[in-house]
Amino acid sequence: MDSPLLLAGLPYALGIVMFGLGLALTVDDFRRVGRHPRAVVVALSCQIVLLPVVCFGLVLAFGLPPELAVGLMVVAASPGGPTANLFSHLFGGDVALNVTLTAVNSVLVVVTLPVVVNLSAAHLLPGGASLGLQAGKLQQLFVMVLGPVALGMLVRAFAPRAARRLDLPVRLSSVVVLATVVSAVLYAERENLLGYFAAVGLAALAFNVVSMAVGYGVPRLAGVDHGAAVAAGFEIGVHNTALAITIALSPAMLDSAAMAVPGAVYGIVMFFTAAAFGWAVTRAQSSVRNLSARPANR
Repeated sequence: MDSPLLLAGLPYALGIVMFGLGLALTVDDFRRVGRHPRAVVVALSCQIVLLPVVCFGLVLAFGLPPELAVGLMVVAASPGGPTANLFSHLFGGDVALNVTLTAVNSVLVVVTLPVVVNLSAAHLLPGGASLGLQAGKLQQLFVMVLGPVALGMLVRAFAPRAARRLDLPVRLSSVVVLATVVSAVLYAERENLLGYFAAVGLAALAFNVVSMAVGYGVPRLAGVDHGAAVAAGFEIGVHNTALAITIALSPAMLDSAAMAVPGAVYGIVMFFTAAAFGWAVTRAQSSVRNLSARPANR
């Protein structure tokens, strides 16, 4: 990536997104894990364990070039994005569960993401064992991810009126930041764009669809109610692609423009598939309710 301005601005762009996440969190969001353990454990197991396995199978099945394959694995290891809460609210999901999952996973990702990236690099890249997120890079990841979240939580705890005033502007800024980062990556790689889309587009779409299906279906099979399953589906399918792109592009991290492309492609695809998923599960639930109500109406 030959854009010094973009590279210099990425940590600040991600900071805005993570600060906005922190503004929406309280300590009680973490305590909720103990009150709703089944939904949280099932959803986190899907996101942290099952999703990387599924993604690894897909990158092999689609025969992705090594750097694009690792880039999609970075997306798989990234936590849910703040946009998942919005989709969950629009389509009847348990937004409180979304917030809890995002809170917990944004902390766990400091450990889980390097593990997934390092294993992926070791298996998919030539000399990959030396190209992952090694110990010296973890401190920066910790500060980059958790620092702004902690700051946002502190603002909400000690200056709640300021947090309420900042909430909407920061949310809007997060959307603008994500759109800008995705656009910048695609523009910088414009000469290779058609080849990249041809190589990774279908894989990103398939992974996104499977992510939401797993996120909804597995919790339902585990006895989780519909609203919580909808929340899990969005949380697992709508990733924090700003984080994935920043890790891929940052010279202190993976330093690869090609690895950022899957995150940019996924960041576009997920908005359309998330809307389609929300419509589908809402329609299915409405049909179930209508069928259940028929005998009572006779």
